[in-house]
Amino acid sequence: MGGRKLIASFSHALAGIVYAFISERNMRVHGAATIIIVALGCILHLERLEWGLLFLTIFMVLVAETINTAVEISVDLITNDYHPLAKLAKNVAAGAVLLAAINALIMAVVIFGPYLSNFNF
Repeated sequence: MGGRKLIASFSHALAGIVYAFISERNMRVHGAATIIIVALGCILHLERLEWGLLFLTIFMVLVAETINTAVEISVDLITNDYHPLAKLAKNVAAGAVLLAAINALIMAVVIFGPYLSNFNF
């Protein structure tokens, strides 16, 4: 019985992730950026610690985006009318994504900067 509940929980969680990628343009942008960054990491042969920091950063952005999506859906469920608090809730959730994305850019410079500074373009 417990195994079925666990499988159902994972299934629901996966459905939520799929929904976020299908319905949210920014989630797809983050997904595309992830593919590019991981490919660049493979090309540059990142070290294990760098990979760890990179994946921590990538997942922080993806988690922030999915939470933002959940907040938007929840606010829309509660009211269809304009309300300043609804707007504020959506803006704060979007701000969390922005902070995570800014962190990701900083981490990209920290991780990839030394590798890329050795190339003469």
